[in-house]
Amino acid sequence: MHPDDETGSSASESHLDPGEPALNTENNDKDSVHDDGHDDGGSDADGSHAEGAAAAFGGDDCAEGSGAHTDQVERDEPLLSARVHRPSDLMRLLVGVLAIAVLLAIAAFAHGTTSGLEQDIDKGTDQAPDLLIKVAGLVASIGVLLVPVAFAIERLIKRDGLRIADGVLAAVLAHGVTLATDLWVAKAAPDSIQDALTKPSPADLHAFTDPVHGYLAPVIAYMTAVGMSRRPRWRLVLFVVLLLDAFTMLVTGYTTPFSILLTVLIGWTVAYGTLYAVGSPNVRPTGQTLLAGLRHVGFRPVSASREESPDSEHGDRGRRYFVTLEDGPPLDVTVIDREQQAQGFFYRVWRRMTLRGITQRRSLQSLRQALEQEALLAYAAIAAGANAPKLIATSELGPDAVMLVYEHTGGRSLDSLPDDAITDALLCEAWRQVRALQSRRIAHRRLAGDAVLVDRSGTVILTDLRGGEIAAGDLVLRMDIAQLLTALGLRVGAERAVASAVEILGPDAVADCLPLLQPIALTRSTRGTLRRLARERSQREREAVLEASRRSRQAVRAELSEEPRTDKQAAKQEKQVAKQERQAEKQAIDEALEQAREEDLLTQIRHQVLLIRPTAPVEPAQLERIRPRTLISFIAGAIGAYFLLSQLTHVEFGTLFQEAEWGWVAAAVGFSALSYFAAAMSLLGFVPERVPFLRAVAAQVAGSFVKIVAPAAVGGVALNTRFLQRSGVRSGLAVASVGASQLFGLGSHILLLLVFGYLTGTEKTPSFTPSRTVIAGLLSVAVLVLVVTAIPFLRKFVVTRVRSLFAGVVPRMLDVLQRPQKLLTGIGGMLLLTLMFVLCLDASVRAFGNEEMTSLSLASVAVVFLAGNALGSAAPTPGGVGAVEATLTFGLIAVGVPKDVAAPAVLLYRLLTLWLPVLPGWLFFNHLTRKGLL
Repeated sequence: MHPDDETGSSASESHLDPGEPALNTENNDKDSVHDDGHDDGGSDADGSHAEGAAAAFGGDDCAEGSGAHTDQVERDEPLLSARVHRPSDLMRLLVGVLAIAVLLAIAAFAHGTTSGLEQDIDKGTDQAPDLLIKVAGLVASIGVLLVPVAFAIERLIKRDGLRIADGVLAAVLAHGVTLATDLWVAKAAPDSIQDALTKPSPADLHAFTDPVHGYLAPVIAYMTAVGMSRRPRWRLVLFVVLLLDAFTMLVTGYTTPFSILLTVLIGWTVAYGTLYAVGSPNVRPTGQTLLAGLRHVGFRPVSASREESPDSEHGDRGRRYFVTLEDGPPLDVTVIDREQQAQGFFYRVWRRMTLRGITQRRSLQSLRQALEQEALLAYAAIAAGANAPKLIATSELGPDAVMLVYEHTGGRSLDSLPDDAITDALLCEAWRQVRALQSRRIAHRRLAGDAVLVDRSGTVILTDLRGGEIAAGDLVLRMDIAQLLTALGLRVGAERAVASAVEILGPDAVADCLPLLQPIALTRSTRGTLRRLARERSQREREAVLEASRRSRQAVRAELSEEPRTDKQAAKQEKQVAKQERQAEKQAIDEALEQAREEDLLTQIRHQVLLIRPTAPVEPAQLERIRPRTLISFIAGAIGAYFLLSQLTHVEFGTLFQEAEWGWVAAAVGFSALSYFAAAMSLLGFVPERVPFLRAVAAQVAGSFVKIVAPAAVGGVALNTRFLQRSGVRSGLAVASVGASQLFGLGSHILLLLVFGYLTGTEKTPSFTPSRTVIAGLLSVAVLVLVVTAIPFLRKFVVTRVRSLFAGVVPRMLDVLQRPQKLLTGIGGMLLLTLMFVLCLDASVRAFGNEEMTSLSLASVAVVFLAGNALGSAAPTPGGVGAVEATLTFGLIAVGVPKDVAAPAVLLYRLLTLWLPVLPGWLFFNHLTRKGLL
C-alpha cells in the first residue's frame, strides 16, 4: 500500500492492559529541562499541523478532564527542519522520466502501433453524440480553471500557503518544459515522434496540434505538488475533470493519445521533481501532538523528554521520548513518521539489490506496516521468553505519524557500559536472550551494542526489534550469532565472546556461524568500527616501520663512528656503512612488522572457534549477489562497448581483411609475444634475489588471464607479488619489489608521454617549441600539485602515503642501485615493454592502411598508446575494456588515421594483447598453481 493511501483513513489506536508493573520507575540517567506550555519542535511550515493534530485527538476535551495540569515538553527538543527532501519524491521523479523515455521510444520505433491506435480511437469517438461532446467540453473547460482555484482557497483558509507556493512553482516549471518539448518536437524530433504526438489541426489544416497541452500539464503539476492526491474527494474531482478534458480533445481532433499521455507524465514528473528539489513541508508531529495522542488512548501525561539516541546505521528507528504520568509509572514512547521511514531508503535498496537471501524487509514500508511489524516482533519476543520492552499501546498521530507506547525499562546500553561492568555472567545472559529468540525462529537483525540494554539489576533486555523477522531462516539466525559475537568481541575480546557463546549456545551453533563472519553480514555501525580499527592497526604498523628504520640507521652510525679510521680508509668505510645500514634496516623493518602485525577481530574469533571445533566450516558464504566493483565494471564496459561499436558500424570488415597486409599482422604478433619477455625483465630488475627468468616469463603470460577477471592495475600487482613470495622472496620484500617496479614504471610512463608529446608537437615545425598540449599538460600538473599542497586534508593524505612508500620501496630501490646489472635489466625491460606495445599498435595500423600511413610517425603512435594505457590502468574494468578501445580509437583518429583504419587496427591490437593470450594465460596460471608457484 502506498504511503499516501493511508492519509484518508481515520486515526486508529489500541490501548493494551499493562498487566505487570513497569520494570523501572526511575530515570536518573536524564537531566531534562521542561518548559510549561511551550514546544520548540518543528511542525508544518506555518504551525498548522501541530494544532490540527492536537485537535484531531480532542486535545481540549482531554485537557479539561485531566485536572489542573499543564503539558510540559523539554525546552531543548531538537528543532525540526521546515522542509525535507523525500526519497519517495525522487523515486517518482525517476519513474516519471523513465516512463517519458519509454513513451517516446514507443512513438519512435512502433509507428504502426501508434497509427493503428489513433485510427481505432477516431472510429470510436466519431459515434459520440454532439450534445455529449459540447457538455463535456464545457464542464472540462470550467473545471480545469475552477478546481485549482477552489483548492487554493481551501488551503489558504487552513493556513497552508507554502503548499500553494510549491504548486505555483511546479506549474511554472511544467509550462517551461511544455514549451521546450513543443519546440523540440517541431524542430528536431524524428518524423515518427511528430506523427505520434501531433496531427493536422481541425481549425487549420496547414497547422498542427500541440505535442503537449500548454495548460493541462501545468494544472497537473500544480495539483500534484499541492498534495491533492492525499485528499480523496479532491482527487476524484480532478480525475473526472482531466478525463472529460482528454475525451473532448480526442473527439474534436485537437490531440492524440500519445500527446495526452505525455502531457500527464510531464506534469506529474515536474511536480515531484519540484518537491524533491525545494523540499516538502515538514509534517512531523511535535511534543504537544504526542501528549495529545497519549491522552487520546487513556494516559494522563505530565511531561515528555526527548531521548537522544546514538548514531546508528538506520535513521528510521523513530524518535524516542521518556514520558511521566500523573498516576502511574513512566513510559517509553517511540514516534515514527514518514520522514524517518524514508531515511536510509537508498542504502536499503542497495542492500536488497546486492545481497542474496538476507534482506526480506521491503525497502520502503508504510507507517501502518512499520507499526504492525514492530508490534508483532515485540509480542513475539516476549512470548518466546526473551526480555524485551513490553508494548502496551499503539496509535496514529494524525495522517503522517504513529506512536508505540512501551513500559519504561531504564538501564544503559552495552556500548555505554564501562569495561569492568561487562562480566562473564552478563555475556551469558545476553546469549540466553538470543537463544530464547532463536528457539522460536525470531531474528533480531540488529544485534549491535546499542540494542543490548542492561538495567540496574543486571537484567539484559534486547531492544530495537523493529527490523527483526519471524519465521526466520537458518541463514538469518546464524547472522545474528555472528553479529553479536563481533559486537561482544569489540568490547571484551574474541576469547571471552566465543567462550560465553559456546557455554550457552553450544559449540555446533557457534561453529555454524563462521561462514557468515564477514563484514558484509554485519550491521553498518559494526563495519564502521572494524574499518576504524583496521586503520589504527595500519597506522601502528607504519609507525613501527619508520621507527625501526630510524633506530637501525642511528645504531649503525653510532657503532661505526666509534671506530678510528684514516683518510685512506674513509671512502671504503663509507661504502661499508651504507651497506650495513641497508642490511640492518631491512632486518629491523622485518622484525618490526612481525612484532607490530595484529590480527583483526574477525580472524581472532575464527581462531577461537577453531580451537573448539577444528572441523568447523571457515569458507565464507557467498552473500553478495553483485559486487559494487562488478556493477561499475559492467557500466563502464557497456559505455566502452557502445563507443567501440559506434566506430565499427561503418567499417566493412570483409573488404578490409581482404586488403589487409598479413606481413604487418605477423609483425604485430611477434611484438606482442616479445612484450612478455620485456615484462619479466622489468620485474626481475627490481628483485635482488635470484629468480628463474623463464619462470618469470610464464608468470607474465599467466597475468594475461588475471587481467580479464580484475582491473589491469590490480590483477598484475597481486599476481607478481604472489609469484615472488612463492619464489622465495620474503613477503615484505616482494611487496617492495613490485612497488618499486610500479613506481619506476609510473615515472617512466609520464616521462615518455611528455617526451613523445613534445616530439609530436614539434614534428611539423622547424623549431623545437613545445606544443600547446604539452604546455597545458604541464600547467595542469603544476596546478594539481599546488592544490594538493594547499589543502591540509589532501596534503596529509599524500604525505602519509609517501612516508609508507619510503619505508618500504625506497630501501628496496637502494638495494637495486648497488647492482648495476639488475638496474639496467629493470630500466631496459621497462623501456622495451613500452617499445613492444608501441610497435605492436603501429604494425596493427599499418596492416590495414600502410599506403595511407606514410606520414604517421612512431612518436604519434607512442603518444596514443601511452595515453590509452594510462586510462586503461585507471579504469575499473578488467583489462581496461572499453576505456582503452575508445581512447586508442579516438587518439588514432586525432593523429590523422582514417576512421575505417583506426577501428580495425585497435581491434587487432587488443585481440593480440588482451584476448588471444587469455587461453595460454589460463594454461600457465593452472600450471604455476599446481607447481606451487602462485
